[in-house]
This record gives sequence, C-alpha cells and structure tokens, in this order.
Amino acid sequence: MTERAETGIIERLQSGTVLGAEGYVFELERRGYIKAGPYVPEAVLDFPDAVRELHREFLRAGSEVMVALTYYAHREKLRTVGREGDLEAMNRHAVRIAREVAQEGDALVAGNVCNTWVYDPDDPSTRDVVRATYTEQLGWAVDEGIDFVISETNDYLGEALIALEVIGGLGLPAMVTLATTQPERTRDGYEYAEACRILAAEGAAVVGLNCDRGPQTMLPLLAQIRDTVDGPVAAQPVPYRTIPDAPTMESLRSEGVERVFPLALEPFGCTRMEMALFARAARDLGVEYIGVCCGGGPHHVRAMAEALGRTVPASKYSPSMELHPMFRADVSARDAAFLETWNAAYPG
Repeated sequence: MTERAETGIIERLQSGTVLGAEGYVFELERRGYIKAGPYVPEAVLDFPDAVRELHREFLRAGSEVMVALTYYAHREKLRTVGREGDLEAMNRHAVRIAREVAQEGDALVAGNVCNTWVYDPDDPSTRDVVRATYTEQLGWAVDEGIDFVISETNDYLGEALIALEVIGGLGLPAMVTLATTQPERTRDGYEYAEACRILAAEGAAVVGLNCDRGPQTMLPLLAQIRDTVDGPVAAQPVPYRTIPDAPTMESLRSEGVERVFPLALEPFGCTRMEMALFARAARDLGVEYIGVCCGGGPHHVRAMAEALGRTVPASKYSPSMELHPMFRADVSARDAAFLETWNAAYPG
C-alpha cells in the first residue's frame, strides 16, 4: 500500500478551509473523452493523459484534493458499456493517476464512490449488492494509496450509511455528501440537515452536499446543515444558475429545448465571478470544505481559490483586463475609434 500524506484531511480542515474540485466526468465529456448517458470514466484506460491533464489543471487552479476518477466505475455501470472486465484496472489506474499528479503539489488523494442506482430501501437484498460494490472499489483504492474517501451524490441516507460503514472498516476518514434532487428530503425521507447529523454521528469526518443545486439554491440548505452539525461541512454545487422555481440543474427549462439537462446547460452556466462569490459566502457560513461539481472547470476553481485569499500556480495567468487595448485607462487615439462600436447596444 502506498504511503499516505503526512497531513490528512482532518488536520487540514482544522487549519482552515480546504478547496476541492470535481466535475471530471462532465468536463471530460465536453472534451470528447467520455460518453454522455452512461458517463462511465472509460477515459481512465483509453485516454489516461486527458485524465492526468485535467487533474493537473485543477491542481494548478488551487484544488487541494485529487479525486480518483472512479465515479460510476463500478460493476453495474461497466456492465452497461461492456467493460466489466476492466473493472479492477480502471479503479486501480484512476488512483495511480490521481496520486501521480497529487505528488506534483501538496494535494491529498481521495478515493471515490457514488450512488449505485441499485439501492432500494424496500429490498434488503440490494444492501448486500451496494456493500459489495463499495468494498470492491475501495479495496483496490486502498491498495493503490488514498488519504481519505469521498462518498458522494447520495440520494438515500441508507445507501450513504452503507458507504460510511465500508469506509470505516478500512480505517480511513470519510467525507459523505448528499444529492439534493428532492425539494427538502432524501429519497428515503430524511431532511437533509438531519441526514447530515446522522452521518456525522455515525462517524463521517465531513458531511454536506454535492451536485444538483447551484450556488443560489444550495446555500439555504447549507445554512441549515451548518446549524445542525458540529463537525466540518462540505459544499460542492454545480456551477449553474438554479433558482427557487428550478432548484436543480435537472429542473432547468429553456424554450425550444426538449431537455436542458445534461447537454444544454451552457446558457445557465455560472461565471467564475459567481463561483468566487459562492466560495466567500460558503466560507462565511462556516463551511470548511468548498468545491465545485458537475460543470466545473479550472477557471472556476482558480477564481474560488483567489476569493479565499490564495495565490495559486495558475494565478500567474489570472485576468489583467487593464492590459486589454479597449479596457485600458489610457485608450490610444487609434483604438478609441473602436470604442463606440464596442460599447454599442444592437437592436434585438
């Protein structure tokens, strides 16, 4: 087993805010390396350099955690694309890539499991399937060397508790985050803040929310969780402008578009400035682990890092708009001739 980092996730959270970054699957799909629909991370084996580069971009942008790309890399999902035989190789190689890049900076490596789409609270037999799924994936991850585990996008508290049980058996810290597709409760009927309280009481080192909701509709739930939970809280929203009438990215609608999620979300995308505002708002709420989920890119992460007062490697190339010919305080006479058309409002 590869040696773990000297300073783990718990110690780092005690010292201040930890910045994370996810959204690997969406970003790699946009780049042409993952198929939308199954969203299985075949790129880990087929295009490892693409995965490695995205890790590196997030690291340069300020992420302190490299999350092994094993989201949906479990037996049930791989079976749907005919790659069940690659199960072990995909999980092991994902951790190796994350570890390689993490060692280029001062980053932790997180193993990763997620909702399985198998769990059914009314069918006890599914619990054994879920437990076996997590045990299999995380056994390989531990062999390859991880510092902690993120169990994410949990629709059911019951499934999250199974993940927590498996992670606890490995002796690793667990960060467990819930998906919030339902208005107020998990799919098995627990208010989100109460579900987080239960997870923390059962031993999760960090609890919170990820995915589905954008900054505006996630923040009110985070405030409830922060008031309910004593330990560290995590927040990784999607960078989309969700609103109370459409609180999740899945519920967004646009005229003339049959289905916005997941392939037509671009018009709803948050700017880097909006994600920077979220990072500060979450920090001010007392959220200790702040990141971004599906749809996030390195430019979001860099802006969030800088909003938290950090200078990161990618800050060397942060915008300097005062150097743009049209935005300088002393626009030259030659360039000034363009200002009228630059600033003109064209009739709609």
